[in-house]
Amino acid sequence: MRDITIESTDLLLVIDVQNDFCQGGALAVPGGDEVVPVINALMGHFSQVVLTQDWHPAGHSSFASSHDGAEPFSEIDMPYGPQTLWPDHCVQGSAGAEFHAQLDSHAAHAIVRKGNNKALDSYSAILENDHRTPTGLMGFIRERDIQRVFCCGLALDFCVRFSAEDISDQGIECFLIGAACRGIDLNGSMAAATESFADKGITILS
Repeated sequence: MRDITIESTDLLLVIDVQNDFCQGGALAVPGGDEVVPVINALMGHFSQVVLTQDWHPAGHSSFASSHDGAEPFSEIDMPYGPQTLWPDHCVQGSAGAEFHAQLDSHAAHAIVRKGNNKALDSYSAILENDHRTPTGLMGFIRERDIQRVFCCGLALDFCVRFSAEDISDQGIECFLIGAACRGIDLNGSMAAATESFADKGITILS
C-alpha cells in the first residue's frame, strides 16, 4: 500500500469478519483471526469504512441442515443457480454472527447485513446470489461519490471475491488487500478467484 495515496473518496470494505468465520467458529476460515489486527490498522487510513455482516435466519436455504440428507460443502441447484450448502453459521442474534471481539467495529460508518432472505444466499456485499437483488451498498457508494473500493476480510474466495467482482462490474475501481484476507479453497475456489481477479483487472495489494 506504500505506493497508493488514500483519498477521502476511497472506501475500505471489511467483509464478514465474524466469529463463525474465525477460529472455533461454525465455518472457520483457516487463519481468519490473523486479519483482525491488519484491518484495524487499515481503518485509521480511511475516512470511509463499511462492514458487512452475514445475517442468516435460522433454517436458511443455504444450510445443509435445511435439506434432508445433504452434506455440508455439497452443491445443489436453486432457482437462482448452483448453491454450495454450508454448515449452519452466522444465525441472526447468535454469538457466531457477532463481529470478532477484537475488530474495531466502532470505526465503521455503515454496516451492511446480507443473507437475511431465507430463500436466497448472498456472498456479495453488492448483489445477492440471484445477481439481481441489491443489498443497498451501491447506494451508499454512489451517494458518497466513492471512486475506489479496497476490499478485505473473509473469505477471499467467496464473499470477498464476489463483492470485488460486483464492484468492478459497476465501474468502480477495486483493490484487494491480500494481507487482510484469508480463503477457504473449496474445490479449487482460490485458483478460480485469482483467475477472475486478473480477468476483471482487480489488483491484489500486498
